Amino acid sequence: MLPITDYIFKSLLGVCMRDFISQKRALGYPYQSSARILHHFDLLAAEKFPREKTITREMCSAWIQSKPGEHPNGLLRRVTPVRQLGKYMNGFGYDAYVIPGHIPNKQIKYEAHIYTVAELKAFFKAIDHCPPSPFSPTRRYVMPVIFRMLYCCGLRSSEARLLKKEDVDLASGKISIRESKGWKARIIYMSEDLQEVCREYDSIMESMFPDRQVFFPNKDGNCFSNSILGNWFHEFWDKLPESGAITGNPARVHDVRHGYAVHRLNQWVKEGQDINALYPYLSEYMGHSNYADTDYYLSLVEEFYPEMEQRLSSVNDDILPEVHHEEE
Repeated sequence: MLPITDYIFKSLLGVCMRDFISQKRALGYPYQSSARILHHFDLLAAEKFPREKTITREMCSAWIQSKPGEHPNGLLRRVTPVRQLGKYMNGFGYDAYVIPGHIPNKQIKYEAHIYTVAELKAFFKAIDHCPPSPFSPTRRYVMPVIFRMLYCCGLRSSEARLLKKEDVDLASGKISIRESKGWKARIIYMSEDLQEVCREYDSIMESMFPDRQVFFPNKDGNCFSNSILGNWFHEFWDKLPESGAITGNPARVHDVRHGYAVHRLNQWVKEGQDINALYPYLSEYMGHSNYADTDYYLSLVEEFYPEMEQRLSSVNDDILPEVHHEEE
């Protein structure tokens, strides 16, 4: 997380922004990406509205139009922190303009791609043959392991990327997730097969970085950037014949996590497990803030959905409430 002091606020809104971000983090939100968005909003305000001490309609209009042709979901991510800042400033007596809730008009729901076994095999075979790189000597070792961890453990990309060496217990298979969306720390366990893969990987990393602190180090021994997994994924996936056969939305790294959840639910159905009893464990394992987030995966299950729907019919809204929570 970038400390607030590392942001240099240049506009007259800077003090309010700093206090607002501090409040969010004091409440337990990481507020990392949102703080970065507000920093860019501050730069726009300083450049185009240097004398404004509060948020104005014109300022927000310039912010909304700063990226022509932007995807509605991207606009929503940029607008939300500014809207929240406006409400915060109004609470302290400022006459701040609050961006209306209908902007953007609607968020486009992304339909996740659930990988087939054949697609997963093809992808892992491809990254297992990742050639050496003089610019990134660790990536040929990191890539096969970190993507397997995403799929086998259902991790978010950032959760795997930011793992410290001390967070991964190779003896017990325990992984401590500390850097997570919503700042919801949790402990998960790897399968024995994944443990063995990680042990072999760790021995290689020990020879390259004996004193490393992160589990997946770049050439400098630090964590990889937040865009690297997406770049790696498309570098190999997009070249596969399986990639060209997909219709609809293109596959993404985050769909690997979706695949874990759907495949786990399907496996439980095949085994005749009590889905009602196991459902909360899946939610906790994946680090969801509420069951409503886990409910999303039920809509992705196709082959066994009718049976699952029947099994989950007793799980009513009192047990699985829809909770609106704040994004990071």
